[in-house]
Amino acid sequence: MNYYFIALLVACCAYAFWAGGGPERIGAAAYAVSVFLTIVSASAAPIRFHSVELGVFLVDVSVFLAFVVLALRANRFWTIWVSALLGLGVLGSLAMLVHPRVIPWAYAVVLSIWSYPILALIVAGTYAHRRRLIRNGADPSWTRSSAPPGRPTPPPGPRR
Repeated sequence: MNYYFIALLVACCAYAFWAGGGPERIGAAAYAVSVFLTIVSASAAPIRFHSVELGVFLVDVSVFLAFVVLALRANRFWTIWVSALLGLGVLGSLAMLVHPRVIPWAYAVVLSIWSYPILALIVAGTYAHRRRLIRNGADPSWTRSSAPPGRPTPPPGPRR
């Protein structure tokens, strides 16, 4: 287990929960849960990544779809980038399905290389949210057409 990554994940999620809006908190929670489920569902070390990791693939597809929905509803740009990076991981598993003779370490890299940029995007999105709050006094979390029921989206702040 990569304890350095887990420590970064905890720090990034703590920052998103402390300083982020709804999309940042939902995104950080979804990503943290997906990391935990990935660790739990991966095969044992000797055979890991020698064929499609079905449990990991299902977790990746689920978190990808969750971020796509979040990107469609949230008034945030970073969610689109995270969705794209998660989609690349899903495509890596699909490539392994199509051509199962892929080198195991290459498959492992394709699935995991996007983890650090995703953490950076969550932090950058949270930081941008804080800056907009300071600059505008408000930062609508959801697009006007997708505000959660019973919670109307406030009008956008003044433009500069």
